[in-house]
Amino acid sequence: MQPAAIISLPEAHEAQDAQFERAFAVLRQGIEQKAFPGAAVAVTHRGKLAAWKGLGNFTYNPGSPAVSPGTVYDLASVTKVVATTALCMVLYERGDFKLEQPLVELLPEFATGDERREQVTLRMVLAHSSGLPAYVRLFETARDRDALIAQALAVPLEAGPGSRAEYSDIGFIMLGVALERRLGKPLDQLCRHHVFAPLGLSTIGFLPPEDWKPRIPPTVDDRAFRHRTIQGEVHDENAWVMGGVAAHAGCFGTARDVAMFAECMLRGGAPLVKPETVGMFTRREASPAGTSRAPGWDTPSQPSQSGRYFSSRSYGHLGYTGTSLWIDPERHLSVTLLTNRTWPDCGSKLIQQVRPAFHDAVIEALKTDG
Repeated sequence: MQPAAIISLPEAHEAQDAQFERAFAVLRQGIEQKAFPGAAVAVTHRGKLAAWKGLGNFTYNPGSPAVSPGTVYDLASVTKVVATTALCMVLYERGDFKLEQPLVELLPEFATGDERREQVTLRMVLAHSSGLPAYVRLFETARDRDALIAQALAVPLEAGPGSRAEYSDIGFIMLGVALERRLGKPLDQLCRHHVFAPLGLSTIGFLPPEDWKPRIPPTVDDRAFRHRTIQGEVHDENAWVMGGVAAHAGCFGTARDVAMFAECMLRGGAPLVKPETVGMFTRREASPAGTSRAPGWDTPSQPSQSGRYFSSRSYGHLGYTGTSLWIDPERHLSVTLLTNRTWPDCGSKLIQQVRPAFHDAVIEALKTDG
């Protein structure tokens, strides 16, 4: 028996095939061009589920299972917002998370002799202005969670804290460890207790159970590291070495559960947080110059993967596996697009053209672009 959803989201997608005909055609063309083998979509508009659909298949192989609206995808870096940032918002309201707190106060090992590291705050980590590099292949030398964390804590800064915006998985890895130490529990338990369970979301979380796995498309034919097809376990190698639970990646979920979370945000954060907290975490940072980042979230910048029409107050996030969530409070709109564009490998970048075209077609179908 699944728990009842706390967020009411009436279904209003009976006419979706006609209303979103062009938007779905964009995705079908993407499938034909092998941008991704399949996709699950959820669109919420003015408090209702306006679209909820699966297209394509798990893989390009003949006879591969068809994607349904309830297909479960590896959310990749969408984990950063639906799990980690959401948890930070809840803890912020409880007084257990302070945006201006130096990271070294929670992770003393982060202080490695470079005095600049003491200036790195939790806000900088969330907003990707810590000075840490974007990505390090720690999995190549770290063979378990503890070793990878130790290496992440020692990664050198590439810029002064607060001086530039550089999207960084490394910062989020450390943020997750800091949250676990602060509260004395694993990140997956914290997110389930403070975020997913209060919203009644039953098909989203880390470490997907066995009965989910037939509903999960594979993400990669990994011939370089794990030497097997990756299905039902996290695609991101650093997160995999960490046991599948990490602040930067590791969540799996359905388009509907991601959309239910988005609807919570659109309704001012209830029952998780107050509207003021939603505003604080989704407002673009004033610095460093040129940043599009908010604490945890991204905001539209031209050209944007959100397309041409999302308002300046919008916020969202992408995931490496081909997942995305964009939310526009002015339109009371959210668009969840889940794919496994990394199958069979990450060579295709066509989703970068498909995704904004899809978003544009959705908003044009809703006639809210005035």
